[in-house]
Amino acid sequence: MRIGVLTGGGDCPGLNAVIRAVVRKGTFHYEDGFVGFMEGWRGLLEDKTMELDLSSVGGILPRGGTILRTSRTNPAKYPDGLQRCAGNLRKHGCEALIAIGGDDTLSVAEKLFANGVKVIGVPKTIDNDLAGTDFTFGFDTAVNIATEAIDRVHTTAEAHNRVIVVEVMGRAAGWIATYSGIAGGADVILVPEVPFDIEQVAELIRQRHARGRYFSIVVAAEGAKFADGNEKHAEASALQAGRDEFGHIRLGGIGSVLASEIEKRTGFETRSVVLGHIQRGGSPTAYDRVLATRYGLGAIDMVHRGEFGQMAALHGNRIISVPLAEAVATNRTVDREILDAAVGILDTLDYKVTGAS
Repeated sequence: MRIGVLTGGGDCPGLNAVIRAVVRKGTFHYEDGFVGFMEGWRGLLEDKTMELDLSSVGGILPRGGTILRTSRTNPAKYPDGLQRCAGNLRKHGCEALIAIGGDDTLSVAEKLFANGVKVIGVPKTIDNDLAGTDFTFGFDTAVNIATEAIDRVHTTAEAHNRVIVVEVMGRAAGWIATYSGIAGGADVILVPEVPFDIEQVAELIRQRHARGRYFSIVVAAEGAKFADGNEKHAEASALQAGRDEFGHIRLGGIGSVLASEIEKRTGFETRSVVLGHIQRGGSPTAYDRVLATRYGLGAIDMVHRGEFGQMAALHGNRIISVPLAEAVATNRTVDREILDAAVGILDTLDYKVTGAS
């Protein structure tokens, strides 16, 4: 069987491990052939390809990024875009397509499946907000990077008696902020799931200083929201650069807005650090390499079982298949149990802030 493979959306540690697993098992166990479509859906739309074989996937397991490159192209935005994608698959003799990506990439895959294309999805997002699966690969790497950054700013914050705001990724879900905030001993964790009261945040920091703790670490997801409406977040919008082809605002700036508000309300010197794409780059952790490999193996097996219109998913310790429609229906937000774990560390502000230094 000849199978197409693409990686869409933001890059993510572990993408190469998925590609490698698909090609190796497909070659050794099923005698498949593969064609890679470059730069996500753009490659399928514009017929940009590379041959995928054992040689091309050799040595890529520990590499970050993706040898197929990626983009945020949405074929549904182009005239006859989905039909052109299907036609290019036929042109290359592809009997199936494995699409590796997050909710945007997989929403296109679901549309193609509805138009008769045999598609399998593999869940990818460092935000860990894709429904239908317990964890996405790339998340563990991002959390480890963010935790190390929090550990490092602790020492400089303490040395200078500063408040430091660490802005991490997380548009609609605060998984990275919550996990790294717990692991790094943050004093305040702000997530999109729970709008926060800036005055409560300031009061908690003032109380810490009154107890002789003259520094504080605030971890904020990029999508964190002020409880009093959008006026504060509108300031952060000055750093936004429009919308992508899936209609998402390019977030950024909540960290600097928070730092300004905290310093104004407390009088304590406050700085912000934006981790940004540092969280996406570099080599995947061992956990992400193993999880991504298992997803790739699961995807190629699903192709040969004919489980099209499905996504490989982690449930417990098993790789199963779930409908693509289920996976893209909603964002997976942080579990109440995880929020409870964060809140349990300290006297907190009802899911709004938490931590201990």
